[in-house]
Amino acid sequence: MTPHAIHDETHPAPIDPSGVDWARVRESEYLVHQRFQYEYPAQILDLQHQLMVIPPTVFGDQRRTVYSLRVSEAGEVTTTQDLLANTVIDVRIPSVERGIEFEAWVSLRRAGPPQPREVPVEWLTDARFLQPTDRTAPDAAIEEAAAILAAEGLVGLELAERINTWVHQTMKYVPDVTGIRTTAAHAFAAGHGVCQDYSHLMIAICRLLGLPALYVSGHLLGEGGTHSWVEVILPSPGDEDAAHAWALDPTHGRRVDLTYLTVAVGREYGDVAPTSGSYRAGHGGTLTGFKEVRLVGIEYD
Repeated sequence: MTPHAIHDETHPAPIDPSGVDWARVRESEYLVHQRFQYEYPAQILDLQHQLMVIPPTVFGDQRRTVYSLRVSEAGEVTTTQDLLANTVIDVRIPSVERGIEFEAWVSLRRAGPPQPREVPVEWLTDARFLQPTDRTAPDAAIEEAAAILAAEGLVGLELAERINTWVHQTMKYVPDVTGIRTTAAHAFAAGHGVCQDYSHLMIAICRLLGLPALYVSGHLLGEGGTHSWVEVILPSPGDEDAAHAWALDPTHGRRVDLTYLTVAVGREYGDVAPTSGSYRAGHGGTLTGFKEVRLVGIEYD
């Protein structure tokens, strides 16, 4: 299916999310449109690019119904799944003259009310979600903050939500002062950052306190850029052989609801960067992006 068929023929006009009674929603439908455009001052060679912009077919109550991807230059495009079932698209092109554009369209549905996502019980002890990474490694200041939170005596979901609230109240949202390589320790010392930094800080504290946690990359209705939040993995009440992932947003200090759309999960941002890659050339390039998330369908109970 072509991108314009998804956009113009399949879906009606967008619905204003502010007018939706979300507590009564049984099912919601969304259309995501993204475009990444790279421009170069001269030819580049051996482009190897990776995109993580297409959500999995199924993710909890979220279902991908159809998607399309357009690459402006001819080359090899392969789609695979990684170990966490994320959709990974690899693009290899021998040479690009002056620029390349990637354009993705995705249609998604979610079922309400939102519930925690069932995950393998082995994830409760999985070192991938309990050990620090480059961006989530704690320093002495983060360890001290974690100890203060632990002293409050909360456990499980109450502890996870306390950490979520604490990060939201402690950090100040300031764009353009941190970058994709900023660590949780650096952002915490500065006291400000963006959603990626909030998520990394929360993950660092969760893991210090024995709560396995994942970084989530996705979209939030009403925001221009991609968004991130955290999934905390907890035992299922009354069932020692089951586990669920609770999605929490430290940037906004709340649980994730039907206005959130998940694209990929990982240990940290580096696992799920929407666009990344390499090429051979003696010069750099510039990236411009566009994203639109539309709410296009609502069914109430």
